[in-house]
Amino acid sequence: MSDPTEANGTAGPAEAAGPAESGSGPGRRVRVVLVDDHRMFRTGVQAEIGQTEQTGVEVVGEAADVDQAVTVITATRPEVVLLDVHLPGGGGVEVLRRCAPLMADTEQPVRFLALSVSDAAEDVIGVIRGGARGYVTKTITGTDLVNSVFRVQEGDAVFSPRLAGFVLDAFASTDAPPVDEDLDRLTQREREVLRLIARGYAYKEIAKQLYISVKTVESHVSAVLRKLQLSNRHELTRWATARRLV
Repeated sequence: MSDPTEANGTAGPAEAAGPAESGSGPGRRVRVVLVDDHRMFRTGVQAEIGQTEQTGVEVVGEAADVDQAVTVITATRPEVVLLDVHLPGGGGVEVLRRCAPLMADTEQPVRFLALSVSDAAEDVIGVIRGGARGYVTKTITGTDLVNSVFRVQEGDAVFSPRLAGFVLDAFASTDAPPVDEDLDRLTQREREVLRLIARGYAYKEIAKQLYISVKTVESHVSAVLRKLQLSNRHELTRWATARRLV
């Protein structure tokens, strides 16, 4: 990506083809920055929601890591940022931390909507505690994503149905979550692979869902097994199930 602020309008992946029909109403506009470390996914989202005349969404910038995200968001001051949770340089939570003054601006606030493949409770809770206004998964339709963007622009909180319960449970409890030293040894990407392996996904399926190669999946699985001192994926599944990560 030669210019992180330049939105790419080329054709995207098959599941993100074609413009979305927005229920946002005629004449309304929202300026959006896309933050995701997979260029193909950003291109797909751009193709799906970025046709401004049809959707009302104007994609004003893109970024692939934390530093790029902070730079682009600061320069463009979008109304909504679509933010992946797992990013090089510290993840979505780090972007939120560094953009806190922009979120707190009462005249021109920048609002964040997490858009991630992960549906893990700790990921959802982490970005909401960091200041995001909502969290939706990448299985969302283009139409629903456009509507979610406009709702976040208006100050609403937006969640995929299953994820709202995580947030309600977390904020209803006064107990701090326990520290899991074994889980903390894993990187964010390794945790994603761990959960998908434990759910029974094949390596090819994981590679497709995470936009990585099968060889990279194999490398992550080997790292997880080594760090957790486990021997095979069956032990890994039992380990993840015991910690309710599946």
